[in-house]
Amino acid sequence: MNQEPLYLEDLHVGQRFSSAAHRIEEDRIKSFAAEFDPQPFHLDEAAAQASIFRGLEASGWHTAAVTMRLIATGGLPFAAGAVGLGGEIEWPRPTRPCDTLHVESEFVEIIPSRSKPNQAIVRVRNTTLNQNGEPVQVFTAKILAFKRP
Repeated sequence: MNQEPLYLEDLHVGQRFSSAAHRIEEDRIKSFAAEFDPQPFHLDEAAAQASIFRGLEASGWHTAAVTMRLIATGGLPFAAGAVGLGGEIEWPRPTRPCDTLHVESEFVEIIPSRSKPNQAIVRVRNTTLNQNGEPVQVFTAKILAFKRP
């Protein structure tokens, strides 16, 4: 995934990128949940089985953290990094132990700054998919992009 860093003038709507893959381990689901989202369906198999999830599932925030790692380590090679300005997030299905995730990203809009001609806001749809090609997260982010210095 070693790509050249991208500047604003390199970007266009419809451009797509793919990340490397990351396997979700049961012990990491539980350790993340214990620290950041301590709900029973993230921590205990019996509680998870009795929940609407019908089995252990990762916190959406765990999925979001994995997504960010995949984007930051080569999924979206912005020259200045993926400087986020917010966005909308959805979790259409649970992330399960042993899922292997990757991120497919697409530029959906480029909005030039009126006051700072060297930058723009790029709307990027990041779809995190499991090994079956099913989306487990859709995050449409606003990223700050800069022209070459």
